[in-house]
Amino acid sequence: MYEAFLARHGGVVRSAALMDHGLSRHYLHKEVLAGRLVRVRRGWVAQPHADPQLVTAARHGLMLSCITEAARQGLWVRDTSTPHYAVLRSGAEIRPEGAVLHYHAPLVPCDRYALSDTLENTLVHVARCEPFEDAVATWDSALNKRLVDRSALAQLPLPVRARKVLDATDPFADSGLESYVRLRLRWLGVPIVAQAWLDGHRVDFLLGERLVIQIDGAHHTGAQRTSDITHDAKLALRGYTVIRLAYSQVMDAWPTAQASIMRAVALGLHQRAELV
Repeated sequence: MYEAFLARHGGVVRSAALMDHGLSRHYLHKEVLAGRLVRVRRGWVAQPHADPQLVTAARHGLMLSCITEAARQGLWVRDTSTPHYAVLRSGAEIRPEGAVLHYHAPLVPCDRYALSDTLENTLVHVARCEPFEDAVATWDSALNKRLVDRSALAQLPLPVRARKVLDATDPFADSGLESYVRLRLRWLGVPIVAQAWLDGHRVDFLLGERLVIQIDGAHHTGAQRTSDITHDAKLALRGYTVIRLAYSQVMDAWPTAQASIMRAVALGLHQRAELV
């Protein structure tokens, strides 16, 4: 039946698409009366438990994009409190309260009635809309998840802002926090290796030869935390210095965190100890 077709479209489709799929107008009307379908707006129907974000997009003549669509794709996004939409058909849109609308022409062509943007267009909107660090973190996330290829992105006619974001990306960034730390330490002039392999485990960053920076996200608890502490001890016995940073230190108290790293570099803790 039509349920599988609806499921492939997030539970929200144009009535014409269902009729093209074989449903008669009469049968469609019966499904609405029975409560198995809901009229979203003229020409659109949805299942009662369809994705509410897609329902909102259809109701307002919009397309999910920028940070809203990035978050739906499982990408790192710093703040999702404000919904973002792209406008494909200017003049037909209705602005939801508090929403941000993007009127830029899509880089990759979209279906006229698409409710969610392509990943490439989504990333370009993120680059235009978000602060530079936040945009790089989202792009890093897409590359790390292998949802998009860096070389393929580079071949697109990216706007200047998006090109700068792409140039600053690193597909090895394992979390958004790592993206922020990498960008904020570039000026130090010290070699930085992301996801370095030391003593049987990966570390987030190796500065120089001996300074390890580890970023603790929400998952660093329980057994994971015990494993981290054990590995820190092994590294210390091998002459490494480990600095651990929590989410709040990176996102809310970076000057203090940076001061600790700068002090460690000033003391030469990133360099191999000289034999006496």
